[in-house]
Amino acid sequence: MRPTERKLTLALGHNGYKLTAQRRSVLKAISNSHEHLTPAEVHERVNQENSKIGLVTVYRTLELLSELGLICQVHREGKSQSYTLAPSGHHHHMICSECGTVADFTDCDLGELEARLSRETGFEIEGHLLEFSGRCGDCQEQAGRNADD
Repeated sequence: MRPTERKLTLALGHNGYKLTAQRRSVLKAISNSHEHLTPAEVHERVNQENSKIGLVTVYRTLELLSELGLICQVHREGKSQSYTLAPSGHHHHMICSECGTVADFTDCDLGELEARLSRETGFEIEGHLLEFSGRCGDCQEQAGRNADD
């Protein structure tokens, strides 16, 4: 379930941050999109309402929202990072290497792996990020059609 814009604004206040006009614009752009947006795409959407908000402000706001766990960041190979609202609960991503489609998944049990890695390396693991890359069903189907031509 995706958090609403209202829940995001409440979470900012709960964490001691003011809801500035700039943050409100970024929150609105992210919460109104069902896609993963790059900082440039967020900036473009924000500038439709307020052309005085700079790209640096967008980056800072995205970083803050990510640190608070309100949005999640996707690292796409060779491309700019993108952001979307964080669904409730821990999740990971599968990213299509052709079209960039991102699918979330939650079913993973990495506890045993984390414990083993912690023992072997001496790290105190505080969290993890897991992303799989490959081709989505649509891109596989398209490749199959192109091969038949």
